[in-house]
Amino acid sequence: MSTEALTPTSYIHHHLSFLTRQVGDGGFWVLNVDSLLTAIFLGVIGFGFLWWVVRGATAGVPNKRQAFVELAIEFVDDQAKAIFHGERHKFVAPLALTVFVWVLLMNAMDFLPIDIMELFYRYVLGQHNWRGVPTADINTTFALALSVWILMIYFSIKVKGLGGWIHELFCTPFGSNPLLWIFNLLFNLVEYISKPLSHALRLYGNMYAGEIIFMLLGMWAATGVTGVIFGAILGVGWSIFHILIVALQAFIFMMLTIVYISMAHESH
Repeated sequence: MSTEALTPTSYIHHHLSFLTRQVGDGGFWVLNVDSLLTAIFLGVIGFGFLWWVVRGATAGVPNKRQAFVELAIEFVDDQAKAIFHGERHKFVAPLALTVFVWVLLMNAMDFLPIDIMELFYRYVLGQHNWRGVPTADINTTFALALSVWILMIYFSIKVKGLGGWIHELFCTPFGSNPLLWIFNLLFNLVEYISKPLSHALRLYGNMYAGEIIFMLLGMWAATGVTGVIFGAILGVGWSIFHILIVALQAFIFMMLTIVYISMAHESH
């Protein structure tokens, strides 16, 4: 879409529009098809690459691909071991690797030039509205955070038993006096509700803000020769800084995943 034919508001609104499909006839459930398909595609590419490298791994001197993958796996495994000390480390470490790689790939989509990618989406995919950064969609980040939240509750019940988990809800942190049950429950409910909210909104807020800044720089570059020069300089600077944000947000999301599941194994 030509930026000259658009106002700044309509330009940003266009790039922030999802490709949606309604589920059923009620009109309540709507899928953001672009976020869903992009996330699935990146998952297949990312973990297909890891599977391909690991499948061809040798015990001798590793090649560059194998060394890179081994470095990533060892890094995530060390982080998991440092936080999680339970018997299920062999599950938590692969989960953390999955979260880190997948979120990192979805975040990295923000580096693709938005107007050039729009031409690809329009003429190759035949779609006028397509959001290419799944983690800039609150639905994606909430789906990831809720998946971790469900695992956290599952492990808490598995380790402590259903009765032990319910006892913890009503008897911690203020004590087991029946007069304190309601206060304990309210306190624990706030904690349980805040975890997926903070987990999802932190990632979404950072990636959404990064997407908006790239759009503003793109609009500035469309104002003329001066705008092109300064827009390019600032765009390169922001891209370099954004590398840190992309990697850091994937790391934080992974670390919170490990912390939440580790907390589910602790008794109060």
